[in-house]
Amino acid sequence: MQQILVYADSLSWGIIPNTRQRLPFDQRWPGVMELALNTHENRVRVIEDCLNGRRTVWDDPFKAGRNGLKGLAQRIEVSSPLALVILMLGTNDFQSAHNNNAWHSAQGINSLIQAIRSAPVEPDMPLPPILVIAPPAIQPTKGNMTEKFAGADQKCAGLATAYQTVCADSGCFFFDASSIVNASEIDGVHLDTKAHLALGQALSELVPKLLNH
Repeated sequence: MQQILVYADSLSWGIIPNTRQRLPFDQRWPGVMELALNTHENRVRVIEDCLNGRRTVWDDPFKAGRNGLKGLAQRIEVSSPLALVILMLGTNDFQSAHNNNAWHSAQGINSLIQAIRSAPVEPDMPLPPILVIAPPAIQPTKGNMTEKFAGADQKCAGLATAYQTVCADSGCFFFDASSIVNASEIDGVHLDTKAHLALGQALSELVPKLLNH
């Protein structure tokens, strides 16, 4: 059985927009992807490491443990051997507590890529290929995301292009989630059930081409 690590934030954890509730496994995109992959003669286990509020490389000034770089190499070590690592981070880099633009977030993703590639895995265990997913563009925020993400729709401009450049330079796979889904109209940040389904199905078609690449 091949293992895929999804290292991500609340968009992948499956938070229901404008609530603190969570979608069940078979309705959030990592679960949709796993179930679809396992119906097509694959034997795949998706390991969800999805933390609400996780940034690429920045600390949350109000809540500990949200810096995605800290401990990442050890997470790779813990879950090895891995056939693929999927990174879908960046949305929280644009919270109002940070003055980041797309270039900054792309540099954060690059730091995560380097951490994965330098992870202290056991001898003879290969380092996994990496798929970077650019999250859908943040929309003008509503509800309980209004203050937390004030101005984020402008700060995140060009994120997919910046991520694609980093992936091309570092030899990683790239996928733009905005080509399939949009952020929820309810809060402007997260994914609704329909978007999770569409993203999971799209990735279930892409991922088999990347495993053990």
